[in-house]
Amino acid sequence: MGKDAKKTYKDSGVDVVAGDQLVDWLHDTSKPKQAHHQKIVSGIGGFASLFRADFSQMKKPCLVTCTDGVGTKVKLASYFKDYKTVGQDLVAMCVNDLICTGGEPLLFLDYYATSKLDLVAAKEFLSSVRAACEESSCALVGGETAEMPGVYHDGDFDCAGFAVGVVDEDQAWGAQKVKAGDRLLGISSSGFHSNGFSLLRKVFEHDLDQYRQALLEPTALYVKVVQALKKEVQIHAAAHITGGGVENIPRVIPEVLQAQWTAWPLPPLFVEVQKRTGLTDLEMRQTLNCGLGFVLVLPASEIEKAREIISKFSFQSFEMGVVI
Repeated sequence: MGKDAKKTYKDSGVDVVAGDQLVDWLHDTSKPKQAHHQKIVSGIGGFASLFRADFSQMKKPCLVTCTDGVGTKVKLASYFKDYKTVGQDLVAMCVNDLICTGGEPLLFLDYYATSKLDLVAAKEFLSSVRAACEESSCALVGGETAEMPGVYHDGDFDCAGFAVGVVDEDQAWGAQKVKAGDRLLGISSSGFHSNGFSLLRKVFEHDLDQYRQALLEPTALYVKVVQALKKEVQIHAAAHITGGGVENIPRVIPEVLQAQWTAWPLPPLFVEVQKRTGLTDLEMRQTLNCGLGFVLVLPASEIEKAREIISKFSFQSFEMGVVI
C-alpha cells in the first residue's frame, strides 16, 4: 500500500454495520416472555448477560455446562444454502448432552463465524437456534457473530453452542446410580442427526440433491420427553448417542459393570449407507446413531411406563439390553 492509500475494516472484508444490524434484528424480534424470562436481568445486546440464579428449591444445586458444534454438517448447509435447520442441530447437540445429567436447561449462547456476513443466512440460522431454544425450555441470552475472511472461504461458516443448566446434586443421574439388572431403553433418532458427516458427504457425494431432506433433517430435541419421563419414572442414567454410536453408552456405566446391548433394526437410510460402505452391523452401530438418539438406563419395573410416555411424543422406543 502506498503511504496515501486508505484501507478500511470493511475493505478488508469485515462489515461492522451488518453485524450491528443482525444484533438489532435479534433483539427486536425476541419474544418478551421466552423461557426463564423472569430470571433474565439483561440479555442480548450487551457485553455479557445477567441471569438471576434462584435455586432455593434445591438442596445442593449444581450448574451443568456443556458445549458442542455440528461438525461438517455445516458443509452441507453451505452447499444447499439452507440454514433453516442447522441451528436446531446446534442447540440439540448441547441440550441433549445436558439432560443426560438429569438437569434442566436454563440458558444458551451461540457462536457463528463466517467469511462474510450474509444477513439472510445468519437470520435463518439464528431463527432456528431461537426456535430450538424455545422447544427446549432454554433462554437464548447472547452469542457472538464473527467475520473472518482468510480463515473461512466464500460461503463457509462454522458454529458452536454453549448451554447451562442446573441439577440438584443428590438427584443427578449417572454411573453412581446404575445397578446390575438395570435395563437399557432406546429412543429413536430423527435421522443422521449431526454426526458422521465426513463419511456421509462421501457416501452421497454423487446424489446429494436426492438425499437433501434426509441429510439436513435436524437433530431431535429430547428435552420435553425427558422432562415428562422424570415426573413419573425412576431413571438412573442416560446417554446421548452421537459420534461413536453405541460407544457412548459405557460412559454412564460403572467400571465394575457392563452394558450388554442387543441389535435393533436399521432404518432404511442407514441400510443404504451400509450397502454403499460395506460396513458390518457392529461397525455401523459404532459409527452412526443408526436410528437411536438417546438411551435411558432404568429399573426393569419402569420400562412399560417409560415406553408409554415416550410414545406420546412421537418417538419410537427399543428395549435394547441389560446391565450385567
